[in-house]
Order: sequence, then C-alpha cells, then structure tokens
Amino acid sequence: MKTQRIALALTAINLVLLVFILIRLRPAAAGQGVVPVLRARSLEIVDEQGRVRSQILVTTPTTMPDGKSYPEGALFRLIDPNGRPVVKIGGSVDGSAISLGGDSERREWSGIQLLAEGSGSTVKLTNKDGRQEVVTPK
Repeated sequence: MKTQRIALALTAINLVLLVFILIRLRPAAAGQGVVPVLRARSLEIVDEQGRVRSQILVTTPTTMPDGKSYPEGALFRLIDPNGRPVVKIGGSVDGSAISLGGDSERREWSGIQLLAEGSGSTVKLTNKDGRQEVVTPK
C-alpha cells in the first residue's frame, strides 16, 4: 500500500511538472512565429525538384570578357523551369535595370530591357529574330 501511494504521488508531481512546462513553452513558441529581420548574403527559393526558381543576392564587382566592368550591386531573379532567368531586377551605384525575357526555350534572347544609368535611360526591345529597337529620351 505504501509503494502504491509513493507511485501515485510521483505520478501527480510529474503531471503537475508537465502541465507547468507546457504552459511556459507555449508563449515562447508563439513569439518566435515572425522574425523581424532576416539577414543573409543571398536568398534562394527552390521548387519541388530542388531547382532554384528565385534568387535575391549581392553581386561582386565583375569585368566581362568584352572589357566592360560592373560594380557591386543587388540582383533579384525569377528563373524558369529550364534554369534561365526570365525576370531580372538589379541595382548598383551606376544605376538600375529591369530585364523581362521572352521565350526561354530558344537560344536567341528576346525581351525588354529598361536601363537607368548615369549617362541616360533606355528601353531596348528585342524580337526572337534578333531585331532590336532602342528608345531613348530626346
């Protein structure tokens, strides 16, 4: 009988401790539902197959093979299932740009580019056949 009372008392104490712990944990878990700031050097969103479909990143200064150099900047990309960026929005100290790509299945690029640089602004329209029309302010 004495063993049964001890077991019952320990069970009651364990139950009280469990309830106390659960009550204290609930507000802590609810408070962590929204993080006020997410800090990272880049962010990628992937689809169900693990392919990157969207990126936000900081680019390093780059010199292209043709000699044109680009300063550090920030870039947002939306990427199609084939891995090709179809929307790009970028900005740096030299200006900003938006690129909207056309049919991503083709090797020839088609689409619209909006460029705002220190030297001026342009809108470049490119068809699938490679013909371009550039619009600049007069």
